[in-house]
Amino acid sequence: MSRAKRQILPVFIPNLGCAHECVFCDQRLISGESDPISADDVRNICNEWMKTANGGTGSGGKNSTFETSEKILKTAGKPPAEEGKASAPAEVAFYGGSFTALPANFQNELLEAVQPILKLNSQNSIRVSTRPDCIDRQTVDRLKSFGVGTIEIGAQSMCDEVLALAKRGHTAGDTVKASGIIKDAGLALILQMMTGLQGDSYDRSLYTARCIIDLKPDGVRVYPTVVIRGTRLFNMWQTGQYREHSVEDAVGLCAEISALFSEAGVPVIRMGLNPSNSLSSGDAVAGAYHPAFGELVYSRVYYNKAVSGLIGVEPDSNIVITVAYGHTSKMSGNRRDNVRRLIEKHSLRSLKIVESDIVSGEIKIEITP
Repeated sequence: MSRAKRQILPVFIPNLGCAHECVFCDQRLISGESDPISADDVRNICNEWMKTANGGTGSGGKNSTFETSEKILKTAGKPPAEEGKASAPAEVAFYGGSFTALPANFQNELLEAVQPILKLNSQNSIRVSTRPDCIDRQTVDRLKSFGVGTIEIGAQSMCDEVLALAKRGHTAGDTVKASGIIKDAGLALILQMMTGLQGDSYDRSLYTARCIIDLKPDGVRVYPTVVIRGTRLFNMWQTGQYREHSVEDAVGLCAEISALFSEAGVPVIRMGLNPSNSLSSGDAVAGAYHPAFGELVYSRVYYNKAVSGLIGVEPDSNIVITVAYGHTSKMSGNRRDNVRRLIEKHSLRSLKIVESDIVSGEIKIEITP
């Protein structure tokens, strides 16, 4: 199923429905939300967005998830504002908890509250996030009847030992089964994986990525492990039972994983935890947290491509690397670190980066006089 660009209206249901407490998890800090959600909250969110989409300013009323229509716009993206221009379809996305582990009647109430948005445009849809062991054919059919178009599954690892150590409460086989059910129903499948969990390794993470590719998802999220204050993993880290996955380790590994997904045609829709004030202010105490983690990874991907392309180039050469429009910063790296490292590694006289209509993610290397 196509993953065309959409306007996302996020609804956070932190920890609701989840019967497990994974060692790494604190959805309140990860999502930035701690209040419970209700069908009325969801209805208010949708009503505020529809008022703004129709040119109104919204009521400015408060609810437990969004304080004002201004916050809705900031988190959900800008609705259509210019007459005559087609807007991207809207997707109401339930994040944070295991949606299908909620009581079925409550799920239905939340989904029913979204229906006015679906009636605005036949391409508008709903996304839910859940666990692989909370998916069956009956559940998926029910979700589909409410207009759910995408189901996101937290696979985390395809190694059962890693899953057990993380207290996930499911197996890799559950992920395979759930993915098949979702794909057979004609819904879009998003899979999440993590790196750096206890018992994980470089090779095991690459194995997980390859297994996920075999499941043919419509997109993936890659989350290197972050040690969050107050979690069981934090206690394990403090007592030396867990050794953190550093930013540098994670960047190198995730660059390899990104290349695997790119080669297989699987879009990576998120790399690293979404930055938040709480995480950046000290609740992320160790591990692979960086507010621009994705940029670090994609910069490393470009660096690796350039290293391969410069093999055999004579020392003291002048090099021009061509990238897609808007990708110069990724190729040059943070503070032009990639440029400096490439010049030193290959003893180049100069290295210049230019942009063209080359395919995004590709590079072209030329030797100039």
